[in-house]
Order: sequence, then structure tokens, then C-alpha cells
Amino acid sequence: MVCDMTAIREIVAQHGRLSADARTLEFGTNLYLAGLTSLATVGVMLALEDHFNVEFPRSMLSRKTFESMESIADALGELVG
Repeated sequence: MVCDMTAIREIVAQHGRLSADARTLEFGTNLYLAGLTSLATVGVMLALEDHFNVEFPRSMLSRKTFESMESIADALGELVG
């Protein structure tokens, strides 16, 4: 994982609207089970794109990509790396 996990965690905490504090979740925790909604996913995605200066391609716009902070980091690693 090339990406800054601290930044990912902060972005999810600020934009994910989770029922739990993202700062306390394991990186592999299912964010949808923690309260992430489709609408909040868009906010997280836009904040990630802005922070990492990337654009998620249509092929990555799925629940699987945003399911956990770990899966987000993997996707960003592909885009950045």
C-alpha cells in the first residue's frame, strides 16, 4: 500500500458519516456495515480524488472499492503508483 493510510482514515472520518469513529476502526473493517451510505461514498470519493490528485475510473466505482480503508488504499495504489 503506497498511499498515506492516515490521510485515508481522516477522509473517511470527515466524509463517511459513519456510526463509529473511523479513527478507531481496523483498516479491513467493512465501512458499509459501519454505516457508510452510497451518498457518503460519493463524498469520500471526491475528497480522496482531491487529496491524492487522482480520478477514480468508472471501473472502480463500486462497493468493493470503498468497502474498507484497505480496499481504498489498494485502489489508490493502482491510481497513484
